[in-house]
Amino acid sequence: MRAWRIDRAGDAADVYRLDEVDSPAPGHGQVRVKVLAAAVNYPDVMMARGQYQVQPPYPYTPGVELCGEVLAVGDGVARYAVGDRLVGTADLPAGAFAEEALMNAALAQPAPTGLDDAAASGLHIAYQTGWFGLHRRAHLQPGETLLVHAAAGGVGSAAVQLGKAAGARVIGIVGCSEKAAVAAELGCDVVLDRTADDLIPAIKAATDGRGVHVVYDPVGGTAYDVSAKTIAFEGRIVVVGFASGVVPAPGLNHALIKNYSILGLHWGLYNALDPAAVAACHVELTKLVSAGAITPLVGRKVGLDEAPAAVTAVGDGESIGRIVVVP
Repeated sequence: MRAWRIDRAGDAADVYRLDEVDSPAPGHGQVRVKVLAAAVNYPDVMMARGQYQVQPPYPYTPGVELCGEVLAVGDGVARYAVGDRLVGTADLPAGAFAEEALMNAALAQPAPTGLDDAAASGLHIAYQTGWFGLHRRAHLQPGETLLVHAAAGGVGSAAVQLGKAAGARVIGIVGCSEKAAVAAELGCDVVLDRTADDLIPAIKAATDGRGVHVVYDPVGGTAYDVSAKTIAFEGRIVVVGFASGVVPAPGLNHALIKNYSILGLHWGLYNALDPAAVAACHVELTKLVSAGAITPLVGRKVGLDEAPAAVTAVGDGESIGRIVVVP
């Protein structure tokens, strides 16, 4: 089969190489799947650079998220059978940027029937992260105001949809007029362009000076500064990631004086420490899909040959929604 391989750290365009390799053999608890679609995530960018918190040994096939059809099951797998359509994370080093991949059967979930392969491939990580961030960590309530940074991106667009489904008023921040239009279509009640709008007074004006109740921040850097200056009394800032490349160093005295919470969210830990919560979340997400409340935004589909360019685009912040690799 064809598979992208990495044997050293660097930008995807420099370190990805397309090889012919043997199909991976499923081990105990694993399933081998035909990759129907693989969503590109920011961790793919960081992993290629050798900067992700969990790095597989070299060489490995990249690609962390996919929708796949089961081709074979390993020992100890009773939950799934050949032909089942699954979503979830690839079991690296046999990643998703290939014609076939491995998945941990205990962590994989049934693909919702209401989503095609490309949309289903982008459901797991972003929407699980959004659901845990908004509901489990921030306890978002109907009628509250939610501020989402990078609202037209893969992670942000999921949070916008989940916020609207929860009954929140959503303010989306984007980086250009094209993304502003996308954020409005997603359901944002207010859309602000960080390249054109004065964000802090605009957010205060949009909230009648009260500030926002919950912030969902996958960006970091100056985005966090905006969050801290516009958070409401007893507000909650959910720190999801640092796509800007800058990790903020918040002044805890400011959190004390303004009486707000800073909440970290590492969704991957739930797979290790509370997998039942991940499975329960998937049930809730499937219900929202069936109700038409959420649909992963697929901005572009590309072939397997274009995977490095897709990862580069995500790293450069040029993507709208998910870029999906379809082998």
